[in-house]
Amino acid sequence: MSTDMSEEKKEALVDPGELTTPEELQSSDRIDGNSSKVVIEVDDVNFAYVKNTDVLQDISMNINRGEVTALIGPSGCGKSTLLRCMNRMNDLIPTAAMTKGQIRIHGTDIYDPQVDVIELRKHVGMVFQKYNPFPKSIYENVAYGLRIQGIRSKSRLDQAVEESLQLAGLWNEVKDRLDASGLGLSGGQQQRLCIARTIAVSPKVILMDEPCSALDPISTAIIEDLITRLKEEFTIVIVTHNMQQATRVSDRTAFFYLGKLIEMNDTTAIFSNPSCKETEDYVSGRFG
Repeated sequence: MSTDMSEEKKEALVDPGELTTPEELQSSDRIDGNSSKVVIEVDDVNFAYVKNTDVLQDISMNINRGEVTALIGPSGCGKSTLLRCMNRMNDLIPTAAMTKGQIRIHGTDIYDPQVDVIELRKHVGMVFQKYNPFPKSIYENVAYGLRIQGIRSKSRLDQAVEESLQLAGLWNEVKDRLDASGLGLSGGQQQRLCIARTIAVSPKVILMDEPCSALDPISTAIIEDLITRLKEEFTIVIVTHNMQQATRVSDRTAFFYLGKLIEMNDTTAIFSNPSCKETEDYVSGRFG
């Protein structure tokens, strides 16, 4: 089967379309597409885990459709915090709050009180540093989000599971043992299973927080190749400490330091001709 996402799958996965207004964001109905190249707008954002202690300061950046954007910088510089702001995962921390600015996805302010956070996360999926398959079968791991959406048709679930595993580059390795536990797979396979679970519900954006940091070099190479292929279907933002990985997989790179966005540009320019001394020092290994 081709790894291209078919029209039947798009219908089967109840694609909610682009985000445009808070009301539409809460609806599962199909929404008219947005032709803008910019998918995510981060506008003058400050964020704090504890009141009066901003860990992100005046961050403004755009994430473009169909690209991989890498967020790089030393530990504690705010990369993962910003990533978690993009699907409001930081809402789970009681004292955390965005203290200034907006994050818009297809023009929708995702922190608008009318926005349904659960609906938001259907559009903005996340793959974590540590692979976290559910204690279920391989099949049920991928089908889980679809069942939550109310899809019960076995033929539709079968098709979605197969095509998601195809897109994640895992189908040929697991097609004869879909009833086996996802926890029995190797680390690299478990991470690809988590990616398949994420893409099964047809998000518009995939956030990846150091998805290869717990993997061996062979599994890392497989995931990197997968990321390159997935950008044809999804907009991807990846946090990575691996400079070589950023150069291999990303189209644009943003360098963070001490909670500030120092520089953002095409990846080639960031690594070969950075504009700021801090960026040059970091990518050349003088600190980090």
